[in-house]
Amino acid sequence: MLRVLTNRTYAALFAAQVVALIGTGLLTVALGLLAYELAGARAGAVLGTALTIKMVAYVGLAPLVQALASQVPRKALLIGADLVRASVAMALPFVAEVWQIYVLIFVLQAASASFTPAFQSAIPDILPDEDDYTRALSLSRLAYDLENLLSPVLAGLLLAVMSFHWLFLGTVAGFLGSAALVFRTAVPKAGAGRARPFLERLTQGVRIYLATPRLRGLLALSFATAAAGAFVIVNTVVMVRASYGGGETAVAWALAAFGGGSMAAALALPRLLARLADRRVMIAAALVLAAVTLGHGLWVALAGLAPWGGFLALWAASGAAYAAILTPSGRLLRRSALAEDRPALFAAQFALSHACWLLTYPLAGWAGLALGLGPALALLGALAGAGVLAALWLWPGDDAEERVHDHADLPPGHPHLLAHGGLRHHAHPFVIDDEHRHWPRAG
Repeated sequence: MLRVLTNRTYAALFAAQVVALIGTGLLTVALGLLAYELAGARAGAVLGTALTIKMVAYVGLAPLVQALASQVPRKALLIGADLVRASVAMALPFVAEVWQIYVLIFVLQAASASFTPAFQSAIPDILPDEDDYTRALSLSRLAYDLENLLSPVLAGLLLAVMSFHWLFLGTVAGFLGSAALVFRTAVPKAGAGRARPFLERLTQGVRIYLATPRLRGLLALSFATAAAGAFVIVNTVVMVRASYGGGETAVAWALAAFGGGSMAAALALPRLLARLADRRVMIAAALVLAAVTLGHGLWVALAGLAPWGGFLALWAASGAAYAAILTPSGRLLRRSALAEDRPALFAAQFALSHACWLLTYPLAGWAGLALGLGPALALLGALAGAGVLAALWLWPGDDAEERVHDHADLPPGHPHLLAHGGLRHHAHPFVIDDEHRHWPRAG
């Protein structure tokens, strides 16, 4: 897996991702504790609302930013986004009212809505070999798990000697470090595509996404991960502190258990995906995630809290299944678009997947407050199960990359026909583009 780090460009961008996510991990812990300080037992609802605002920024702005910035160098876009995020994190320690959290979170996540899709779409251009790209996806998943594993552990150590307000300075340092690393890296430019009107640039990624069966299935699986993951992110602090009576360090260890399971899965995935199809791995993991979430919720609702060790084990199992769904998603996106359309497609995935979180974050917060934690967990587990069933229906088992299709719409002598011997009926690796606007019917 580590051999992809011999690519100096990827190694520098991976380092930028790591230091930014360490800071983001500290922010996750500090924000939850800040919400608890300001709102007490209603912290879950406050955090759920803050994360809903985050999702609004993601869903509404990612395609818009991609369309507006399609002619802006990736490097400038990445650095600018990091500097905005650092500025916002610097202001968070001075928050005294709940509404101030909401405003600052919107600005910070608006910057992330420009940074993340641009970063993700650059990696396939740096690592065109699929095996290398798969290893890079696993490494990126490990980097994201720093939010749930190493950063909470670091936060727990820091909280033993300082107030949680100082954790925000770690976030500032992470974003500034990321900007410095990107500045020193030769980030590849996005592929040059056809000149398009703004509205077409705005909708191109979503059009490709929704016309591709495997990506419609990915969206259903994204909903399943959002349903289960929202409870973990929103209600862990409430469950640990209010139900188990744990302190700030116990919250960090609970989040670390989820991240540890995710990291274990990410380490195993490159070998697993070399033997098994993406669909098989992702569907199986989603079934496990839904079953664990629903079963845990019913246990809490009917029999009371699981023992502390059992709770950590369930969080770790959820983290492993979560990673096994999300990590291969980049492979699906990579094979579902031409190089010049990838930035738009990654932005579409960013927006649509976070639309799922937009639904589940407030549900997790307010259901936990209104129904109790056990029934809320069971409800979200049932919704995750519904997402799995939808994925089975939307993503057919026959997902061959090369597909036979016809071109009754193209005139004789069209370059695409000439590239395939002038035949209207032919086969090649199929993606939605200007010559292929609809997925061919089975058979």
